[in-house]
Amino acid sequence: MQIQVNTDHNVHGGERLATYVTTDLEEGLFRFGGWLTGVEVHFSEDGGSKPEDKKCVIEARPSGKQPVAVTHHATTVDDAFAGAKQKLVRVLDSRYNRAHDHKGSDSIRHMPPPEDPAQVGVLEDGENSGDTTPGVG
Repeated sequence: MQIQVNTDHNVHGGERLATYVTTDLEEGLFRFGGWLTGVEVHFSEDGGSKPEDKKCVIEARPSGKQPVAVTHHATTVDDAFAGAKQKLVRVLDSRYNRAHDHKGSDSIRHMPPPEDPAQVGVLEDGENSGDTTPGVG
């Protein structure tokens, strides 16, 4: 998984920030490592009078899926990154589980075809012999 860190001209941190972000994302997204092809992190400062003017946008690219992007605003770059990372992990957990977990079992699309298609849906003899429903018999 390739991680790229970008900052605008108002955010200072340089190589130290990039190293911290890269290491933290590698550890935090480890379980998605084989599924993600790349992650881009963008730090910027929204010019204005708002106290929460630091912004972090993280875009992750799952293999064979649409990219996922999250944004978090905070008063510091560290808080903006932490919030965006937390949001990203929640979104990736949800998407990964939907793509790979089918309510605890394989989906019908992943089951092998029946050996004898003519027997699909046919009950074997004796399965209903203990039925006590009135009128069945």
